[in-house]
Amino acid sequence: MDIEERIKLVLQYPTEEILTIDELRHMFETGHKIRHYIGFEISGYVHVGTGIACMSKIVDLQRAGVKTSILLADLHSWLNNKLGGDLETIRKVAVTYFKETLKKCIEVLGGDPESTEFYMASEVYEKNPDYWYLLLDYSRLATLSEVRHSLTILGRKAGSSVPMAWLIYPLMQVADVFILEAHIAHGGIDQRKAYVLARDLANKSKIRKLKLGEEEVKPVALFHRLLPALTPPKSRDELSELKMSKSIPESAIFLHEDPETIRKKIQKAYCPPREIENNPIIELARLFSFREERKTPLVIERPQEYGGGRIEIWTFEELCNLYKEGKIHPLDLKNAIAEEIIRKLEPITRWFKEGQGAKLLQELQELMKITR
Repeated sequence: MDIEERIKLVLQYPTEEILTIDELRHMFETGHKIRHYIGFEISGYVHVGTGIACMSKIVDLQRAGVKTSILLADLHSWLNNKLGGDLETIRKVAVTYFKETLKKCIEVLGGDPESTEFYMASEVYEKNPDYWYLLLDYSRLATLSEVRHSLTILGRKAGSSVPMAWLIYPLMQVADVFILEAHIAHGGIDQRKAYVLARDLANKSKIRKLKLGEEEVKPVALFHRLLPALTPPKSRDELSELKMSKSIPESAIFLHEDPETIRKKIQKAYCPPREIENNPIIELARLFSFREERKTPLVIERPQEYGGGRIEIWTFEELCNLYKEGKIHPLDLKNAIAEEIIRKLEPITRWFKEGQGAKLLQELQELMKITR
């Protein structure tokens, strides 16, 4: 595989932005092993945004020859009061349900779960005591304004008064990049400000520098798209900010949900006629139906009582054009995409029903009861 093919894999949907492509190309040109990391808070059930969108990008990176890793962010989750702020529970969920679910997703998506390294954040810090010196050093190098500007990584906007933990969090994320020696720092587009800060602070600290061979480099920042919430917005201004959320079950499709639940959620989902932007059904179609080149067309059937007819679609661009022209009814699109999602998730939902996942899911449900 040549360098441009590798770059094409990294750029493949759901990638939204890379800072920068030229730096990534240079890294590949050196011939050195490129290391990647993405961190996840531990907070309950995994939905398709994490399990399918994020893990699809992990598989792309594996195919591009990048060494992938996932940080199980136990201390970050604790600071952000996930799972009731119970650190023991967070760690139990991280090493059982969360880790094994992500490994299963990588396997189902065609990747190698064993070639992705999983790290528990607190264990990484124990093995690297200079992490805390690095964190303090970044607190000297960054301004309060820069840190506050990065607070949206917590899904909140910075107000005039915030908990001190929130101010520590962005600098921890910056330090994670360098302590893990990650040449590619990967996250959702909502984490853009934190990784821009990591790039700004790159190699300013004498405690830890990011190297590729003997060369000092900045981390390449890779951002993937976020799946819009299924729930309708309260106003037009809210559209671009709504994303699938574990804390709002009706907004997301969870990996363990049965086909009938998925169909019901899709039927109720926000899907305005002729509108493509911030349309969760269109975005799900892109993820589940058109991420890879199709071998057979997506078929959309129109009920006989509404005139009947059958539309065969081969590309995402074709789907968007037909939908914008009003040639596809939202309900007909929902019916087709619901079945696509159910079919693609079948190995995972079966694992949660009959396999190891069933036991992990039961354990998670018991732990979540304790934290309520």
